[in-house]
Amino acid sequence: MSTAPPFPAADPLGEALHVLRMDGVFYCRSELGEPWGMTLPATPGCLWFHVVTSGGCRLTVDGEDDRVLRPGELVLVPRGTGHVLRSAPGVSAPDIRSIPHPMVDGRYALLRHGGDGPVTRMVCGAVRFSHPAAADLVDGLGDLVRVEPSPLGDRVQDTLRLLAAEIEHGGPGSDAVVTRLADVLVLQAVRGVLAGRRAARTGWLGALADDRIGRALAAVHREPEREWSLAVLAATAAMSRSAFSARFTELVGEPAMGYVTRWRMHAAAEFLSEGRGTVAHAAHRFGYRSEAAFARAFARVVGEPAGRVRRRGRTGAGSGFAAFGD
Repeated sequence: MSTAPPFPAADPLGEALHVLRMDGVFYCRSELGEPWGMTLPATPGCLWFHVVTSGGCRLTVDGEDDRVLRPGELVLVPRGTGHVLRSAPGVSAPDIRSIPHPMVDGRYALLRHGGDGPVTRMVCGAVRFSHPAAADLVDGLGDLVRVEPSPLGDRVQDTLRLLAAEIEHGGPGSDAVVTRLADVLVLQAVRGVLAGRRAARTGWLGALADDRIGRALAAVHREPEREWSLAVLAATAAMSRSAFSARFTELVGEPAMGYVTRWRMHAAAEFLSEGRGTVAHAAHRFGYRSEAAFARAFARVVGEPAGRVRRRGRTGAGSGFAAFGD
């Protein structure tokens, strides 16, 4: 089945963000009275974001110097590195999981913390790009992304203003509006960073921008189960087989058919972890006549047996964030 995105493939970053599928893991709307502080634990595989809507705070990532955050600023901690938020240097910063934070639903918390001083209001959260190939995108973002206030016409600032207004004046369903605006904000920031850092777009992510190789990559991403061959891929790119093969390897960093196998196994991992079928079903869906051959390819690419991925998906294990709902 085709999973083509609802926009033209000529938008390579849109294509990438669609394929990698961002899922919200945890959102927290906070009212923090000075003095206050909190530590957010390391969460590998997640991208943290923090938006200051009023007041201000200091951010320390991995023991580096503090960064002062003011209203209208957004920061991303792309690699899930542990970090600290506090009202002033030296203020105690307990683990956020030890601070009471009633959950509105399974992933949205309300947190009121600190003393009787001036109040800072923030929206914080963690999102995950669920596709295994997202590592290329996250690596391209670096250790910290800071989006400072910019001219009124900037789309990120438009979303920030909507978010701040919802926090100040929101009514019924406000939690749902806040989480969706937060998701839009993160995607806008990621898109802006990648668009401005062409040097950071390497591997398949960078190759999507190539007119011809990008066309072939987009086709594989949409239909990983199709019976691809070098000849079919070259035809998709409107190139000769030899020219396509050489250019694909140069831009992506691996041969075309090796890439197809790797992407196909990533898609199979999603299929299994979401409980959509057995290992035998996955083998058939992704073009393997033998379940054993599929299982060998899967273990080689993914690094663990297909059956284990399916069992973990069925039990819901491995989300890594259950502690935030305690």
